[in-house]
Amino acid sequence: MKKDVLYIVVPCYNEQEVLPLTTERLQEQLQAMIDAQLVGEDSRILYVNDGSIDSTWQLIEEHTRQHKQVCGLKLAGNVGHQNALMAGLEAASERADIIISIDADLQDDVKVMTEMVEKYHQGSDIVYGVRRERKSDTWFKRNSALAFYKLMRHLGVKSVHNHADYRLMSRRAVCQLMKYRERNLFLRGIVPLVGYRTDSVFYDRTERVAGESKYPLSKMLNFAVNGITSFSIKPVRMVLTLGIIFTLIALGILIYVLIAYFSGRTVSGWASLILSLWFIGGCVLIGLGIVGEYIGKIYIEVKDRPRYNVEEEIMQ
Repeated sequence: MKKDVLYIVVPCYNEQEVLPLTTERLQEQLQAMIDAQLVGEDSRILYVNDGSIDSTWQLIEEHTRQHKQVCGLKLAGNVGHQNALMAGLEAASERADIIISIDADLQDDVKVMTEMVEKYHQGSDIVYGVRRERKSDTWFKRNSALAFYKLMRHLGVKSVHNHADYRLMSRRAVCQLMKYRERNLFLRGIVPLVGYRTDSVFYDRTERVAGESKYPLSKMLNFAVNGITSFSIKPVRMVLTLGIIFTLIALGILIYVLIAYFSGRTVSGWASLILSLWFIGGCVLIGLGIVGEYIGKIYIEVKDRPRYNVEEEIMQ
């Protein structure tokens, strides 16, 4: 009986320092699964070059020449991690029965891929890689991540706690995922919407073995805002609630001023007046910013531009 073909999709942006070791580790793991007859011999590693400005693509080309199990996809420009991942998933779905996505930095434990594939054979279409703990993170990153997951749950967004983009998906799950056509991608929130049977594997995340993180604070904040505004309208409702509260406060102040006027008492408090104006002005600007964020997303979506353009592909 023919074994299922597995493609390991690896988005890459300026990963020249870690790529040789990544190829070595992934090949070892892939070969181990082939030898255990969990996946077929046509299984491959698919690198997706997301507009790297270093030698990442040259290294990918070299690895495809040296190793038959390595393939490459070069995107025309930098489109972001989530779009690059979607490009890899779409390309892999044309050739594979199973697709595992993983980052190139080797912080995720490649050995749990075996457990992922076993759970797929047990009937799961989606298997999430979930971190047991976040000891390898800094204090700020650990606590900000926990706060983000709690906020997402509070806003009604379906997501898996301590899960990033390390997951297995069946071909039919990826095909369903491709039907979600939004440009503001937040895959951690979209994948749970697919609805097929899911499971999880747990692992300990390690330090990056080489290179620098591609998610500095600014990108992390942008990613968080994108995730929240792409899946929940509660922030807009919060603006409406604040507007009602401030209107009630203003009515209360008006009543107080009228009572003070007719009772002959002077109303002093220049400082408190100015502070109130600044406070309300700040709230108004925050509200406009939140609404503007949603309008901006509508603007991007209605243009319906391609998520990415493929410049070159090397498939073996």
